[in-house]
Amino acid sequence: MLGQLRSHLQHTLSPSTPRALWAQCTLHSRRTSMRALATSTDYGKTFDKILIANRGEIACRVIKTARKMGIKTVAIYSDADANSLHVRMADEAVHVGPPATSKSYLNIPNIIGAIKQTGAQAVHPGYGFLSENSHFVHALDEIGCTFIGPNEKAMAAMGDKIQSKIFAHEARVSTIPGFNGVVQNADHAVEIAKSIGYPVMIKASAGGGGKGMRIAWNDQEARDAFKISSSEALSSFGDDRLLVEKFVEHPRHIEIQLIGDKHGNVIYLPERECSIQRRNQKVIEEAPSVHIDQATRKAMGEQAVALAKAVGYYSAGTCEFLVDPKRNFYFLEMNTRLQVEHPITEYITGLDLVEQMIRVAAGQQLGFKQSDVKINGWAFESRVYAEDPEKYLPSIGTLNKYIEPKGKGDEVRCDSGIIEGSEISIYYDPLICKLCTHGATRDEAMKNMEKALDEYVIKGVTHNIPLLRDVISHPRFVQGKLSTAFLAEEYPKGFKGHRLTEQTREELVAAAALAHAKRDLRNRTWVSGGGPLTEGAPQRDQWDLFVGVGADAPVPVTLKRNGDGSFLVDIDGKPVTISADWPLESPILRAALKTPEGTSRTATLQYLESHPLGYKLAHHGTKFDVVVHTALQNALSKHMKEKPKLDLTRMILAPMPGSVVSVAVKEGDTVAEGAELAVVEAMKMQNVLRAPRVGKISKVFVQAGQSVAGDEVMIEFFGEEEVKKAA
Repeated sequence: MLGQLRSHLQHTLSPSTPRALWAQCTLHSRRTSMRALATSTDYGKTFDKILIANRGEIACRVIKTARKMGIKTVAIYSDADANSLHVRMADEAVHVGPPATSKSYLNIPNIIGAIKQTGAQAVHPGYGFLSENSHFVHALDEIGCTFIGPNEKAMAAMGDKIQSKIFAHEARVSTIPGFNGVVQNADHAVEIAKSIGYPVMIKASAGGGGKGMRIAWNDQEARDAFKISSSEALSSFGDDRLLVEKFVEHPRHIEIQLIGDKHGNVIYLPERECSIQRRNQKVIEEAPSVHIDQATRKAMGEQAVALAKAVGYYSAGTCEFLVDPKRNFYFLEMNTRLQVEHPITEYITGLDLVEQMIRVAAGQQLGFKQSDVKINGWAFESRVYAEDPEKYLPSIGTLNKYIEPKGKGDEVRCDSGIIEGSEISIYYDPLICKLCTHGATRDEAMKNMEKALDEYVIKGVTHNIPLLRDVISHPRFVQGKLSTAFLAEEYPKGFKGHRLTEQTREELVAAAALAHAKRDLRNRTWVSGGGPLTEGAPQRDQWDLFVGVGADAPVPVTLKRNGDGSFLVDIDGKPVTISADWPLESPILRAALKTPEGTSRTATLQYLESHPLGYKLAHHGTKFDVVVHTALQNALSKHMKEKPKLDLTRMILAPMPGSVVSVAVKEGDTVAEGAELAVVEAMKMQNVLRAPRVGKISKVFVQAGQSVAGDEVMIEFFGEEEVKKAA
């Protein structure tokens, strides 16, 4: 069926102009120049066909390198991914099951069947799913299919967090104090935590990506962490084993990328810093790290290489460390796979790590030595997710408008697995794109990231660009004063969007006034029938307005058109000249502002939509409603009554679309403040809903296993008056 669909698309999307759409589907992001994926004329013999046991962005990423190397590819897909980009890009595609990961992307028998059906000679696992599953490697070995990754023994030794710490300890690698065994139950977790001393980290032995990880500061939190972490780990990795270790406060999270071959050669590459994290999930990464000097880099790298050689490790792998302010480092774990953040290492080394993995799997030796590895510039990666950055909850929907940013040369790289029209579902990780930028210096790479984030257009889902944009320009981040506690310390009450400064407020007001004037001029130029107005049509060169941002009272704004195409904007008595590159059909508004004193600056905003009396604009990634009134509208607005707000204090709403894992209360129960009410899971993450106050349960509308929509009412409390009457 899928083959028929692909054939149909190839015929219906050609010839001439529509063919460009098909090229966009199959050659997505090729428009972005990437030094790390530079073409080569002689790869040597590797494989004829490989299967990618993954989906989305990483599947597309592997396909691009395979195509460059002349290797045919096979995609696998679930029911939910039948029309996904990675399916369209691959030469072949095989259905492996329903949307649930346990029945599709973690279904080893079905994937083995796809390998046999297509004759794939090797399998690239990407990251997540089966990428660190030694049972999968064993299954491939049994059918004579090559795993593009480490061997079963090395994976079992290092991919398991418990075993890897034991090996690291035996190899005299500096490790974090902890319990190097399997935690049996919640009571055992508490016992271990007390022996180590709080705070502790309770986390999944298998997998990564922040799934199945919780910090506990006391006995009750340790019990709760054991319950949630084991459940998340089983859901994400099919393995609910946990470990407990000391939580090191205010460290930097720094990792060393390794690449080794089957001939005993192992080389370390420059470090990546991944300290900007939220709930143990990486948000922004950079390479190299401002904190690491050459001596520390060498020591960490050599230690990581020694550990890899001790277990006969080959292919790509990463040793993660926690590093304190004095550059003391402690081995955390080894990821026996390609990391999500590998593009920034490719940026600063010029290596294609996927290509290296394929070459190693085919038995080739590394074509370079440790002394050949150099650091070229600086790179950042921002993980763009479909999520509410204020509530930190995933978002689902259709990308009805999607435009990736472009840079000059190779300064911007977008690794994504979606295009305009793609669906973000509840079943999988909500990653939209790994947005990477490069520069000769850290400052240049940061500026490129700011620009890229400002020009990234995503409509149809809520996304975390506001948080990414705020962090990348945060003074503390710019200074490189990082730790894994950065987000918690800088946003103690959660991220609430960009806080307007005098300058950014001025830019918003000026842009909204300009948008009003440009639309007014266009409306005066064209009649409803689509033709130009007759000669002598009224012209306009000045607009007297009242403009307000958000809940702020509108201020008087006068806009005058200059002869050179720019506009003089007087904002409540303060003049500024604004000129903008902004075709009305474009969502990107690039403005140049100049004060009478001669101070100049530029700003990039996004025009999202118009309202009856204003506009919704995005600035520094954050959306703002800007009211634009005429003098009459401003006078009349003072007589408008506000709509009463709906009282939801008695309701417990689903924080996101997902599945109800458990319900801990029933009708008639009296609960204490903070008591667990229910657990909702979406995109492999679980959220515990707790009672906001002491109260009595009136109604329970959901049960375990039920699907819920975002903001759906799950549980209702009795009101105070009802409780008094019942008493």
